[in-house]
Amino acid sequence: MAVPAVRVTERHPHKARDARTVDDMAASDEPRTRREEVRAEILEFLSTRRARITPEQAGLPSYDHERRRVTGLRREEVALLAGVSPQYYVRLERGDATGVSDSIIDGVAHALQFDDAERAHLLHLLRSAAAPRRVRRRATPAATQRIRPSVQRLLDAMRDIPAVVLNGRLEIVAANALGRALFSPVYANPEGAPSNARFVFLDPQAKTFFRDWETVANDTVAILRAEAGRDPHDRDLSDLVGQLATRSEDFRLRWAAHNVRIHSTGIKLFHHPIVGDLDLPYESLPLAAGSSTNLVGYTPEPDSPSHEALGLMASWAATETEPVQSGSSSAPRPD
Repeated sequence: MAVPAVRVTERHPHKARDARTVDDMAASDEPRTRREEVRAEILEFLSTRRARITPEQAGLPSYDHERRRVTGLRREEVALLAGVSPQYYVRLERGDATGVSDSIIDGVAHALQFDDAERAHLLHLLRSAAAPRRVRRRATPAATQRIRPSVQRLLDAMRDIPAVVLNGRLEIVAANALGRALFSPVYANPEGAPSNARFVFLDPQAKTFFRDWETVANDTVAILRAEAGRDPHDRDLSDLVGQLATRSEDFRLRWAAHNVRIHSTGIKLFHHPIVGDLDLPYESLPLAAGSSTNLVGYTPEPDSPSHEALGLMASWAATETEPVQSGSSSAPRPD
C-alpha cells in the first residue's frame, strides 16, 4: 500500500525556536508560558517516538531508490497508520489539537508502538496542553510530606523485608527499619531530603551501590520524565531536573531521549556497604488511585543468600546508636 502524497513538511514546525532543553524546564522565569512548554514536550516526545520506528517495522513499503530526509517515520506515515489526516497529526504533534478522543490516542499509540507508560504520558501531556493556565506550585518537601499513620504502621509491621514510600520525584518520604538500613547510603547524603535521583547521578557511591547502575539510571530518568508529564506544575520537580542536568552529563543524555516508564515490579541488584550483594525482587504499589506516591517492598527469595544477608542487615541496624524508626524523622505524622 503506497503512502498518499501530501503537503507536509518535515522541518521543525517552530522555525524561530531552538529545540527545548532541560534547562528550559527548570527555569521558572522563562517568558515562555507553561502551555508552550508542554506543547514543546509533545513535539519532542512524538518526534523521538517516530524516529525509532522504520517503515518496515511499521509494515509500510520502503523503496531502495527513495531518499528519506528523516530517521524513522514521516508525519504523514504516522497519520496514515493512525487513521487521521496528515494536517490533523501535524497539529497534534505541535500540541495544537483540541478535543483529542481516546480513539485518536489509541491510533497514534498503535502507529508508534507505544507501551502503557508512553500512552499515559502522551495523554497527560495533551491534557496539560489543553488545560487552563495554572500557577506553578511548590510541592510539599519530602522531609515534611505526611503519610497516613496507617501507612507507617503497615511499614513498621513489615519487619522482615525492606519497605519504603517514594514520591514521584523518587524521594524517600517514609521507610521501615530495614528500608532505612538498605538505603543508608542515600540517607547519608546531607543535601536535602533522601533522594534516589540525586544519589544515582550525583553521588560517586551510586555506581557501586547499584550493581546494575545503567539500568537504574535509565529507569530513574524515565520515571522522572513520566512524572513531569503527569504533573507539569510541580516546580520542585523542575528544579530537580535542572540541578541534575546542570551537574550530570549522564542525566542530560538520558533526559533528551524522552523515554518514560511505569515503576511497578522487577529486581534490584545492590552492593550494600555492610552486607554485600543483594538480589531483591520488588513490588511498587500506589498509595491511592492516580497517585505517583508508591509503597515499594523488597522481597528476597526464601533461604537465598540475599535473605540471609537481610538478617545480618537487621542485626546491624539494631546496633546503630540512633534508632532507625524513619517514620518519626522522614515523615512526621499528622496530628
